[in-house]
Order: sequence, then structure tokens, then C-alpha cells
Amino acid sequence: MADMGSFREAVTAWAAGGPGDPARELAARLTVKVAVLLEGPSDVAAVGTLATRRGRNLADEGVCVLPMGGAMNAGRFARLLGPPGLDLRLTGLCDEGERRFYARGLERAGAAHQEFFVCAADLEDELIRALGVARVEELVREEGDLRALQTFLRQPAQQGRTSQQQLRRFLGTKKGRKIRYGHVLVQALDPDRVPAPLDDLLASL
Repeated sequence: MADMGSFREAVTAWAAGGPGDPARELAARLTVKVAVLLEGPSDVAAVGTLATRRGRNLADEGVCVLPMGGAMNAGRFARLLGPPGLDLRLTGLCDEGERRFYARGLERAGAAHQEFFVCAADLEDELIRALGVARVEELVREEGDLRALQTFLRQPAQQGRTSQQQLRRFLGTKKGRKIRYGHVLVQALDPDRVPAPLDDLLASL
């Protein structure tokens, strides 16, 4: 059965050099309208969790939330999904340091007028600031990762960093951890404390 996951897989294969017809056929069958270009799966987890909390099913709305495997791939995905390709509306979420890849990619795809949203450092940093260090540490404890965090904090490289910087780095130290906490941190947010870039992205869809 065709679903948005199938379309996402078809687009990823297309971007890797495969044929484009499967993605085109699925886009038409599923009435895909919008592609949300995200750097990686942890961002997908955060966006999906917030959408669910707000009672929305983005796939049913014709919105494909797509991890690109890094911001440097924004141009390739914009070319396939924007005006030169499937002509979907494009948007996305990126780190401040990667803004240029999104801006250049959308411009070259003829979609420079379409809006994307920028996190000050990255989404994890935004979420940690919104929740506060103490609350994030509570969540780490609840997730059973306190011992791992304490071991990490004893590393010489972590000395002199702020608690926020340490937590942000910790989330990226184990495969799959950023994805899990993308869900956990967003799930723990108070409704009025959602970071602006994430909140604005959902509101734009």
C-alpha cells in the first residue's frame, strides 16, 4: 500500500541517482503538496512529535517530512522536489551554520521566494534552552541515560563548556540518541515554550 513513507523512500532513492518515475507516480497518487526539507532523522522526530501533539497528521495533509542526510543535500532535493521537478511547495528547518546551503539550493531550484526556518545553533540547542538544563537532566535520568551522561561529563573535552553545551554534545554521542531525544524533548515542552523556528514551521504548513 502506497503511503508517505513509500514516497519518502522513492525520493531518497531518486536523490541517490535512481529513477524518478516512482516518486512522480507516488506524488500524484498521494496528492503530495509540500516537502519539508530537514537535515536528519532527529529533526523529523521533533517535527512529527509536535504535529502529533497538535492533533495533526501531516501525511494526510499532503506534507512529506523528509530527512536529506545533511544540509549540503538541500540543492539536490530542492531541484527534484521544487519547480524543476515535482513542483511541490518547499520549506524546511536548518541550523544557522547551514543556512547558506538552503538559501542557495532553493534559489537555484527557482524557489527562493519560499520560506524556511533557522535555528540559532541547532534544534537540540533550541530545545534545551526552551526546557532548561535542569529539566533536560531530569529527562535524561528518566530515559535511563544518567550514568552515561555522568561519564561523558568527566571527559577532559567537556571541562569549561557550559551545561547547555555539554548536554547538546551528549545528545549526539551515540547512534540513535538524537532521534530518541528529538521525540522526548518535544514531548516534554510546555505548549507555550515551543522554540520559534519549530513553532513557525508547523504554523506554515
